[in-house]
Amino acid sequence: MRPVRSIGEASMKLSPNTLQGIETAIANYPRKQSAVMTLLHLIQEERGFLSDEAIEWVADKLEIQPIKVLELVTFYPHYRREKLGKTHVRLCRTLPCALMGAYRVGDRLEAALNCKMGQSKGDGTLTLEYAECLAACATGPVALVDEDLYENLNLPGSLQTLVDTVRDRSAEGASAL
Repeated sequence: MRPVRSIGEASMKLSPNTLQGIETAIANYPRKQSAVMTLLHLIQEERGFLSDEAIEWVADKLEIQPIKVLELVTFYPHYRREKLGKTHVRLCRTLPCALMGAYRVGDRLEAALNCKMGQSKGDGTLTLEYAECLAACATGPVALVDEDLYENLNLPGSLQTLVDTVRDRSAEGASAL
């Protein structure tokens, strides 16, 4: 990360709604430093990920060291340092799904979609990753494609349906890029 410098609000190019949300969040805490996670969520919601610039901006805004912000971003898995692909696939890997074949499903998804787990395709159309519990333990292995749940991925035809859906969405995403 670059050294701390003063970053004006204009350089972040945040929407007026996000900037207002940031000011509201800061006002809700007795110490403005306590708003750090809320600010990170607001910026990630708008931008899709948290860049070095965003981390430095939050640190500057809250008058804390950038390393303190970076520690939060790298500790909590819901914060992203890279932009997601247009289609986001999360495959559950917790114990019930793992016992029902989630890792075999993951290997097959990697091969069928030509994308490694934990990575995004270079063209920005797809992000494929493992997730912790998706709260459908009885019907595992399960995956979320964006916000749509796919269950029983070890049944005949179910994995192919998932792959076809992801390919269709990824193709739509590619045409929108």
